[in-house]
Amino acid sequence: MDFRNKASNHLFLLLALLPIPCYIHPTKKLRGVLESRLFHQCLDIVLAPLKKAAEIGIMMSDPLGYLRFCFTPLAAYIVDTPESALISGVAGKTSSVTMAFYKQFGDNFRHEPRTASTTLAQLQAIESASHPWDLTPYIVGAMKFRLNGVHRPFWRDYPLSDPSVFLTSEPLHHWHKQFWDHDAKWCIYALGKAEIDFRFSVLHQHTAYRHFKEGISALKQVTGREHRDIQRYIIAVSAGALPSKFMIAIRSLMDFRYFAQSPFVDERTCTLITNSLLQFHNNKHAILDAGARRGKKSAIDNWYIPKLEFMQSVVFNIQQNGVAMQWSADVTEHAHIEVVKDPAASGNNQDYEPQICRHLDRADKIRQFDLATSIREANIDFRGPSNNMEIEDNASDDDLDEGFDEKINISSTSELLSQVDSVSALMESPRRAVDYFQLASNLRSGKTPNAPFPYRTHQSSSQVAFHLTCNPSSKQLLIDEVAAKYKLGDLRPALGDFLRRMEVEPICDQKSFVETIGGRRLSQDNCLLPFTHLEVWECVRLQSKSYFFPHNTMPPQTVNASPPSSANPLGNVDAVIANIDSTCEWPSSGLNGVSIFFVHECSSFS
Repeated sequence: MDFRNKASNHLFLLLALLPIPCYIHPTKKLRGVLESRLFHQCLDIVLAPLKKAAEIGIMMSDPLGYLRFCFTPLAAYIVDTPESALISGVAGKTSSVTMAFYKQFGDNFRHEPRTASTTLAQLQAIESASHPWDLTPYIVGAMKFRLNGVHRPFWRDYPLSDPSVFLTSEPLHHWHKQFWDHDAKWCIYALGKAEIDFRFSVLHQHTAYRHFKEGISALKQVTGREHRDIQRYIIAVSAGALPSKFMIAIRSLMDFRYFAQSPFVDERTCTLITNSLLQFHNNKHAILDAGARRGKKSAIDNWYIPKLEFMQSVVFNIQQNGVAMQWSADVTEHAHIEVVKDPAASGNNQDYEPQICRHLDRADKIRQFDLATSIREANIDFRGPSNNMEIEDNASDDDLDEGFDEKINISSTSELLSQVDSVSALMESPRRAVDYFQLASNLRSGKTPNAPFPYRTHQSSSQVAFHLTCNPSSKQLLIDEVAAKYKLGDLRPALGDFLRRMEVEPICDQKSFVETIGGRRLSQDNCLLPFTHLEVWECVRLQSKSYFFPHNTMPPQTVNASPPSSANPLGNVDAVIANIDSTCEWPSSGLNGVSIFFVHECSSFS
């Protein structure tokens, strides 16, 4: 999942360019049905070879060159809200699997006694009342059951494919877009536009996260990134102004999204996902009581929300297909830019289709050539000695050495990418992610003897490392001057206490940090220090380990500590969670033994 969902790996390829006709019929709904039917017909044509391979099989080569007899079922169909297209007008050809799928997604939420047989009868009634190509009456009949009028979905005859499995949960549209279309709107209506905009405008700014200084009620064309940023604030912004059950319902859906986005899901996580959704249903009436569920003209007194219904299937789908994050449309949305928009923009605005295909073909050949030459230069062997040559009983050691040529045996993609040194970026962006843990280890072990001292990169615990730029923001400032500039009244006694603890807990190779911070000041305000000046950094880079996979490092984050200025009267002081108890360590201890601090400066003394 991690490898496939990196856009720089170029693993999503262009399969077909679909036509975009302009329909002249005056009815908008009818034009929409024709577009949906054309889309499914195009996919029916494009996927015909894969359907045949799923039925009778096909010989394909694996990465090592071995031929294998393969079948190609439809594993996943990443699409925005497929419920309406799921059983649209298939009538007598509708399978029992499809009907059971709709029953699972629809009835569990609406609590209506609909069965597969009754739904099939309703679809047959539509078929008998009008022919699928007698569009106007057929659409009217389909809309009664919230169907989109597609009578021949492309997957109807796809062998070995089950709609209840391949219609996966799609986090970008089903969860984040649902939050913006519904949850955020409920809070806006309940709080009022002016109030919620004011609350968002006074929030503290954080690096790498958008600050909504004008509020959120008037936002247009909000992206998925902004959906996620608003989700981080909405609970704290709404707390204290909404009824408790209203907040419980919003918080339950938020818990649902965070649990379901986990890169590692077990039965315990599935239980948490289910309980979060159940808690929402137990408290959702408070949203209706507050009049927050509204349409364009008036309040709505029902919960017929397709994306909310689709949440009922998340646990089942995770159990069938693995974690939901691997089916997010984030990477496919970006792939549309890479495989269509950018190639089209690089042409001469003539013959778009052949120029796009030619551009992609040449770019792919360049990447393949770069990868092949990098593998050859790294002397990598995928099969190992036993597969490449037969060892004779009388072969000498020199013959073996000459035959093997010290080839590196590779058995995984991560091993391969760690060994090759390609010209273009095969695994990451051109700017490779830095590992401060490794840098700190190299500094401690003396592997970089020419590094400037004092060192700028340190590992403060097994889970956190931090890095300072080579040059400080301010050089050689007096201690009292720094205290006045950054409004740190107890800076001098804090430094005195730090030196006291350094004497008790001296720095050594195995322990390069002081565990205990904070507490009551022991030094006096006028205590004497063995230095007079400080070097000050107004930002620091922090890096931590992944919660689910502790051996993986997370991307570094910047923490700012800028003082107030004429350009920024409030300054830019970020908050951090610091460990103040040496007996506790995240993540095994959770948030026990930690406290929240505002970082006002990072300094070294001289």
